Amino acid sequence: MSGEFLIFMLLALIAIVGGVMMINLTKVVHMVVALVFTFISVAGVYVMLSAEFIAVVQILIYSGAITIMMLFGIMLTRHNDNSEPKAGRIRKILIFLSILGFGLVFYLGIYNVEFTQEATTLHENNTEQIGLAIYSKYVIPFELTSVILLVALIGAIILAKRDDREEADKE
Repeated sequence: MSGEFLIFMLLALIAIVGGVMMINLTKVVHMVVALVFTFISVAGVYVMLSAEFIAVVQILIYSGAITIMMLFGIMLTRHNDNSEPKAGRIRKILIFLSILGFGLVFYLGIYNVEFTQEATTLHENNTEQIGLAIYSKYVIPFELTSVILLVALIGAIILAKRDDREEADKE
């Protein structure tokens, strides 16, 4: 058993535990923290795959920006944690069986896959290859994504302003 395998197993365990905790926790802020653990462990897997640029983007965008946006969304909507009904015993058992079934199907799917050997240049100029792909082949989807994010930001601002007006009218 190599050290690389042990590190991968540790990162995979952290990702799975973070995902399960996110499903089972009741407070939204705690769920976001569990999601951060999952994001960081996935970034560790990217480092193991020699995709350092993707790992840094994973940490900056998902662990940083997306998490902060989720927390701002929680604060702006004045989410009440007590309004959520408590999960019953049957629901917890169903969630556990679903996760176990998904893991089993995923394991069997990977176990039966045959990978062919192909010549690749994974470790040469990762960032340059990504930049060339984004700004040559995929420039239109890249720009459309930025427009969609801008529309979502404007929509969030409008929704937050509407809540403030409704509360001011009630007073």
